[in-house]
Amino acid sequence: MHMSTAHLIFRGLFACAVTVALAFSAQAAPLKPFKDELFSYGTVLETADGGDYRVVDYQEMRDINGRDQVPERRAKRAYVSLGAKSQQANETIDAAGRPLDVTRVGAARGAAFSVIFIHGRGGDRRLGANDWSFGGNFNRLKNLAVENGGVYYAPSVRSFDDAGVADIAGLIAYAQQQSPGRPVVLACASMGSFICWGITRNPQAVAALKGMMIMGGPADPTFSKSAAYKRKLPVFFSHGSADSVYAAADQIALYRALKAAHYPSRFVLFQTGSHGTPVRMTDWRDALNWIGVD
Repeated sequence: MHMSTAHLIFRGLFACAVTVALAFSAQAAPLKPFKDELFSYGTVLETADGGDYRVVDYQEMRDINGRDQVPERRAKRAYVSLGAKSQQANETIDAAGRPLDVTRVGAARGAAFSVIFIHGRGGDRRLGANDWSFGGNFNRLKNLAVENGGVYYAPSVRSFDDAGVADIAGLIAYAQQQSPGRPVVLACASMGSFICWGITRNPQAVAALKGMMIMGGPADPTFSKSAAYKRKLPVFFSHGSADSVYAAADQIALYRALKAAHYPSRFVLFQTGSHGTPVRMTDWRDALNWIGVD
């Protein structure tokens, strides 16, 4: 009888352990591959910081002319899958009391995660929703969201000042309301990065974020004073080494300062890449899996 009781207790504990392990495994599951053979990084020329700093080979003739049917305008058909468009809609949402135009791709409610992309100067929601531009990279992001039960928002940012930051803080709150308790990632390109840096000073918005991406944007020398820094919000950087708008050296210096402070950060530098290279070449699946959208 004693042995039987002990055996039942062991079986109960083992079952609980298996249940916990399976739950953890499900939570930690990375995004499923989608066209990884076309969009994963190519040759890594240099690596440091345990893989968190990588210099990736970039060649314009291969990565633009070889990837696009019409260079810089229309990707080749192999890079684009249009099935996600069935879950795409243009909407105007209430962003903290102000209307905000967005393109949404994926679940309107109960999404497994949310990704918000902020365009640069002269853009609007159409840039982040274009299936064919930037080598099909936004189309891949759409499909990663849909295939993994997530949602992708591409808003039209009216200004890159405090008002624009307030709009995106409202969108972050909206995404969290639509999918309570699920991760939200904010990705900003070029001048749109001013929105990201502004958000880092909003404690409520920071609390709702799982991570942030800065793609070919300016550095923020006062980031260490922000709410995001205090919370150690993971930051992913990607940049072209030949960027003539925002110098790669400034962003690398910020990354190295963060690493020296044991701050969760990652940097991908595209060797010879220009200002628009990160939007074209950043591996969304790699970045989102590192941030952890499970």
